[in-house]
Amino acid sequence: MVRMTGKKALLEMLIAEGVEYIFGNPGTSEGAIMDALEDYPELQYILATQEGVAMGAADTYARATGKPGFINLHIETGLANGISLLHNAYAGGTPLVLTAGNKDMRKLVEGRTPLADMVKLFTKWSVELTHPEQIPGAIRKAFNEARTPPTGPTFIAFSANALDGEADMEIVPNSEGYFRVSADVQAIEAATNILLESKNPIMIVGDRVAQSNASNEAVKLAEQIGAQVYATHYSEMNFPSKHPLFKGFIKWGFPETKELLKDCDVVLAVGNVFSGYFFFEDESGNTLSEKTKLVHIDADSSVVGNTEPANVGVICDPKTGMAALYESLDNKSPGSYREDTKGRIEKTSLKIASDRESTLNIAKENWNQLPMSASRMMHEIANCIPENTVIVDDSVTTRTAVFENIEFNKPGQIFGERGGAIGWGLGAGIGAKLANPDRPVVAIVGDGSAMMTVQAFYTAAIKNIPIIYVICNNQSYRVLKVNMDIYKDLVLGEAKNQSKYLAMDFPKALNMAGLAEAMGVKGVRVTDPSRIGPELTKAIKSNKPTVLDISIDGSL
Repeated sequence: MVRMTGKKALLEMLIAEGVEYIFGNPGTSEGAIMDALEDYPELQYILATQEGVAMGAADTYARATGKPGFINLHIETGLANGISLLHNAYAGGTPLVLTAGNKDMRKLVEGRTPLADMVKLFTKWSVELTHPEQIPGAIRKAFNEARTPPTGPTFIAFSANALDGEADMEIVPNSEGYFRVSADVQAIEAATNILLESKNPIMIVGDRVAQSNASNEAVKLAEQIGAQVYATHYSEMNFPSKHPLFKGFIKWGFPETKELLKDCDVVLAVGNVFSGYFFFEDESGNTLSEKTKLVHIDADSSVVGNTEPANVGVICDPKTGMAALYESLDNKSPGSYREDTKGRIEKTSLKIASDRESTLNIAKENWNQLPMSASRMMHEIANCIPENTVIVDDSVTTRTAVFENIEFNKPGQIFGERGGAIGWGLGAGIGAKLANPDRPVVAIVGDGSAMMTVQAFYTAAIKNIPIIYVICNNQSYRVLKVNMDIYKDLVLGEAKNQSKYLAMDFPKALNMAGLAEAMGVKGVRVTDPSRIGPELTKAIKSNKPTVLDISIDGSL
């Protein structure tokens, strides 16, 4: 053991855990940490002048590297600013270690906020440390909890006396983790029997597929059972987006989803796919009919069978679970089953190809309009970005156009917002670029979301992080308009009475290019779709941060 201060023990533990970046916005309560950092040049502090930027950057850095991201915010005030995007990280299962300084414990009578209580709803584990000798063990536990499936954020608060006090310390990091929990043999057998009897299966994938590095297993299993594949979440490459069996996105609980699934006899779900929408849909009960059987695979037991009753719940790592199910089906499926599967695949592939062609033709009907359509914008982007480009997707209602035009077929190719809180994308672009320094990173962000954390431009400027931001400037909170129409239709039954969309338009367009220039980043306003390719190519070649503020049509 070595005698040292708590603040030194903290930084020694971060190095031992392999941390390279601290994402944060410091305050007086973090003064001890900032003082100690002067002696640790190997730890790079990424200054964010708004806490949401730090949260978004750490979130995507963690997802891209597979290592927990580390964040340090300021007491209750800074911590509160970060909670909205902490919600996103918790909902998506991002491994993060969030920290904040607090007043000295000797200030107890004068008033201290219990910081750990502030974030309990959105963390796997939260604690406040009051003695320096608690720090090494707590850091080790926080990192281990964050990276253990189901992954998620953890939180540690440091009282001032814990950071400045001295104690005998032992700096011991976590050892290698082995987290692939195998499926129960009986569960796999039961799931196999259900699928062998299926005549019209559908597969639904969520983000846990990508987190488990299991997209290949998902493809093999879908092809084996001849299932159409849908995604309720696709913030990482869960299933190749242009695969002949991939049909796109569905909204769970919506009438059109119930209609889609009414003739389906088996749903094979992988990951947390049944999270509901904002509204109570109707009184008819679950989305799946009584005749539809559900096989649900996930590492998180809390989501299996919680909203949709599962005939078979398989609690395991998705990669090992799908591999075991594939092997079991391969061993037990008769020749007639394989012939039926082959026929389903051919029929489904033709239908999906036809649907995609129809979508493209519809998009081309308004190809030359101004402001340009989202589809036209994304077509121009797709035609000029290098093959190894990483896409950060916070495009909100432009997301359909992103997937229509860009093919995602490799892990680490896309990172999208999850959880619902806007303001994630600009910081997320920074985290993605730090994790992928040798690849172009293009962050596609809605103008409303970008305005929440526009301070990210400043971080990109002072650190010269060559991220390319594409702002989808439709002069509105378009997602609110979409949801208002859904509300009037599903809840009020007044779909014919058009809303006035109060407080959902930006009468004066947000000048994102001008804001970028004010913060030291190259900003370009684009209204002509033919200029997108040249400007984006120039921005990538410049190796400097750039904002392309693109005017697009926001009509519904």
